[in-house]
Order: sequence, then structure tokens, then C-alpha cells
Amino acid sequence: MSMPCNAADAAPANVRRIIHVDMDAFYASVEQRDDPKLRGKPVAVGGSKLRGVVAAASYEARRFGVRSAMPSVTAKRNCPELIFVKPRFEVYKSVSQQIREIFSEYTDAVEPLSLDEAYLDVTDLRGAASATEIAEAIRARIKAETGLTASAGVSYNKFLAKIASDYRKPDGLFVITPRMGPGFVEALPVGKFHGVGPATAQRMHKLGLETGLDIKAQSLEFLQQHFGKAGGYYYSISRGVCERQVKPHRIRKSLGAERTFFTDLTTFASAHEALQEVIDKVWRHCEQASIRGRTLTLKVKYADFQQITRSRTGDAPISTRSELERLSCALLTPIFPLAKAIRLLGVSLSSFGLSADGDGEAEQLALLL
Repeated sequence: MSMPCNAADAAPANVRRIIHVDMDAFYASVEQRDDPKLRGKPVAVGGSKLRGVVAAASYEARRFGVRSAMPSVTAKRNCPELIFVKPRFEVYKSVSQQIREIFSEYTDAVEPLSLDEAYLDVTDLRGAASATEIAEAIRARIKAETGLTASAGVSYNKFLAKIASDYRKPDGLFVITPRMGPGFVEALPVGKFHGVGPATAQRMHKLGLETGLDIKAQSLEFLQQHFGKAGGYYYSISRGVCERQVKPHRIRKSLGAERTFFTDLTTFASAHEALQEVIDKVWRHCEQASIRGRTLTLKVKYADFQQITRSRTGDAPISTRSELERLSCALLTPIFPLAKAIRLLGVSLSSFGLSADGDGEAEQLALLL
């Protein structure tokens, strides 16, 4: 359902027209599409009944409070009928590519954020009547060609387009015009602001900042004093202002993989052995994407769900699988002997420099084993 107006209404001729497209429960919806037995049932992609975390949840599962990144044991407690499905990332990537090909027919300015969402700058309407018309056409094409639903937000900047895409999920379309923008943000709870996580929202609440209007009432100096550089961002978006451009060739920041173990690890030998599969996965994607990173980060989650990370940055990119293993083990060694068992290990690379073929551009991949 869309608003009866579009992002160009009552706006200057040079107003930008931005669409944010977000697939609805993407991984879970692909699984339900491909397996009729899963349709209409609560589905969690990733994890298992006892171990791991939820990578994605169907809307049927979300009604029970099941969310992505939730421990599987908690998800199962919330929804005893929950069905766990092993992730099929190659399938999700293939469907994502189908969707991106649809985007490319409407604009060259596409900034993918992940496999299931992207910004599109459609300021050049290419003969369409409005950005809203383009968003409606894209949603219809996605449904017809993939069998999946997408929600879309249309506005004059990226911040509001993303807010709008979440406003009528699932399978919805919402438009925030330049005339609506400032008032819309004023009424928005701070927890709904893109870029404001739970911890920042809690800090804002302690300062008496509950809505966009509360933030707008503060001076730039006040916001910078309490939130540092982010204070300037909050100052602008509370006024409906966001100057960030859609970047079609945005360089991603990290590539990694992690694995949750069915049996907790208690010795260095068992952790070292278990880490091999994670390292293999990371290096395989380095090879496929022809990228190399200088910063290596080891992630450790303990049996009580406490999480730590250890990082090191070298002068040159890690160039071989054996070097990746050696450096990962160097980060792993100091945490032994253990005070508590390990349930998850992860390895990621960032600070991408020259790739294997000289190209510095990288894709961000969040991988679950």
C-alpha cells in the first residue's frame, strides 16, 4: 500500500529521489518458497534446536518473539514449534543477484547493503512519472520473478527512505515527501532511528531524549558533548536532513565466518582443530573475491554467551591460507587456559588493501557455519 503522493511533490526541482528496498524475511522466505511444507509455519534459518544462533526468522516465528541473532535455545523456548533450517547461502546469493538485475533496469545508482536490501537513486526517472511508480514496479517485478515479497520506502534522502521501508512491512510501500519529512522525524521514537542501537537509545533516554523532537530541541554542542562525532549526525537527521549519497561502488568493510559448536570446547587442541573449518571458509571467500585484508579479528563466545574479540593489524595484507591460520592461532593462544568453555569461534578480515589481482574493492560477507 502506498501513500497517494510521491517524493517529488511540493519539492524543488533538484530534490533527490531515493528508494530503499528491503526483502521481507529474506532467508526464511526463500526456504518457505522452495519447500511448501514450511509455508505458514514458524521457520528459523541457522542454528539448531540446541546450539547456534538464528540467522533469520519467518514472520510466523517473529510473532513468538524469535529474532535474528537470538540464541537457538532461546528461540526454541519462545516457539516450541519452531522449525530450524540449515542456511543455503549460495541460493540466497543467486536470488539476490536476480533482484539486483531488476534494480539495474531502473537505475545505475544502486548501493547494496547486504544480500536482501539496497538503496537506489532514481532522481533520473527514466520516463517514469515518479519514484513511487518505480518502487511499485520493482516490487511487482520481484514478486513475479522470484516469488518473494519486498517492502520499499521512498523519500528525498537515504535516512528517511530506510525508515519508510520498515513502516508498512511486510509487502508494503511507504512514501515520506519533503513536506512530511521534518514532522515525521519529530514524532519518531529514537529507537527507530537508523544508526541508534539499544545502548545509544538507552543513553538518550537517560538524557530525556525520547523522540526526534527531543533531539531537535538540543544544540549541536550538547549532542556532540554526549555523542561525539555522531552528535552532528543526530542533529541533522532530527531535522530530516541527510546528505549521504547513494554509492554504487561502496567498498565493504569486512569478510568473515563463524561456527557454533554442538559440544563446548575446553582445550586448545580442540579449539585449534575446530578453527580450521572457519579459516577454510574465510580463505575460500578471499580467493573467490580476490581480496586480501591486513586486519584479522578473532571472535570467541563462551558457554555463558559472554563474547570477546582479539585483533591484530599488519603492515601488509595476509597473503596465504597458512599465514591466516598462523595469525589466528596467535590470537587464540593467549585466552588459554580457559576459565569457561567456548561455544563459538569466528574469524574475520578487514582493512582491505590490494586484492590478489590488484583490485582493492571488497564484498562484505557475513557467513554462518
